[in-house]
Amino acid sequence: MNDLQGVRTVQSQAAQYVADVQALMNDLPVAAVPAVVEALLGAWRGGHPVFVCGNGGSAATASHFVNDLNKGTNVAGKRRFRALGLVDNTALLMAWSNDTAYEYALAEQVINFVEPGAVLVAISGSGNSPNVLRAVEVAQAHGAITVGITGFDGGKLQPLADLGLHVPSRCMEQVEDAHMILCHTLTVTLRRAIAAEPDLAVNAAPAMIGVQPLKPSRNGAVA
Repeated sequence: MNDLQGVRTVQSQAAQYVADVQALMNDLPVAAVPAVVEALLGAWRGGHPVFVCGNGGSAATASHFVNDLNKGTNVAGKRRFRALGLVDNTALLMAWSNDTAYEYALAEQVINFVEPGAVLVAISGSGNSPNVLRAVEVAQAHGAITVGITGFDGGKLQPLADLGLHVPSRCMEQVEDAHMILCHTLTVTLRRAIAAEPDLAVNAAPAMIGVQPLKPSRNGAVA
């Protein structure tokens, strides 16, 4: 194979991957999004924690979603989310894994903060990660609402979780692409919903520390 043939082959493979992802976008579970948004809004309204977890690439998606919940949904003067990433404290994750088992490393963290009204978002491409399943079980046992974000056939997580967003693909890379899009969909939808919510006096916050609102000058222009 010469260099030109190699370039054309790579271009063809790249184009096929993009086409497959575009086709998958038409099959995303948009109809299931409102129920998940309402569950997350319920936690937000009540000041309850939201836990997010996953393994591998799904752990990265979980961290990204925690970032978006805690910052990306902020509306000036409105209550903020209390989102916790169960994969982000390396020392704690390793301590529970070493002293108990990796299967319980997420569930043990849930126990510290879980309460009725909390939400746990579990992200798993296969839906069969034992540590994710144990976290869901513990959260449910303590009255939390659980959301499973899955791919492939949904595995054990899809029927276990109270709510679900299932991506019908057996390509892990495409499943992970779709999961990130779903998390961004939730983020944008939540931010718009929060902006429309009545003001909540408890735990209200300014837009950002050190950022002052613009004040009109004498001639009415914003300065």
